[in-house]
Amino acid sequence: MRGFYIGRFQPYHAGHHHMVEEIAEQVDELVLGIGSAGDSHTQRDPFTAGERVMMVTKSVAEFDIPTYVVPIEDLDRNSVWVSHVQSMSPAFDVAFSNNPLVIRLFEEAGVEVRQSPMFRREILEGAELRERMIDGEDWASLIPDPAAAVIREIGGVERIQQVSDTDGADDI
Repeated sequence: MRGFYIGRFQPYHAGHHHMVEEIAEQVDELVLGIGSAGDSHTQRDPFTAGERVMMVTKSVAEFDIPTYVVPIEDLDRNSVWVSHVQSMSPAFDVAFSNNPLVIRLFEEAGVEVRQSPMFRREILEGAELRERMIDGEDWASLIPDPAAAVIREIGGVERIQQVSDTDGADDI
């Protein structure tokens, strides 16, 4: 059985990693979708799809399960979003999500959806980690070491700090 799990992974953190660990116990193969693949270089989405592919691929290497990481660009038409995802991904039997909209869309398309409890959600949340990077606080202890290494390699903290700065003019 092949499972599918999508996230923006901005950045890939220990909460995502815990979810992947749980999913890996339920499926034979796993597809990880990099959502909003076209977005980067903003405070909300600082990392490129390629950088997130590196974070995820290097982090999940520890799990003994074939894993495919695929970028999925946004599609602003929810009624056809699942078919878009399916067209960009290897075929899968079950989707994993805790996002109410994602669950609804997969269920309406006839795809089985499984949820799992959130892991330390009060702190393991992308916005919290990005704020910590901007403020120069600890973020690396909440991210798998391979993902943290990618962020350091690409100068990710410096990038998010710079793109979060303002000169007072309207954003481009």
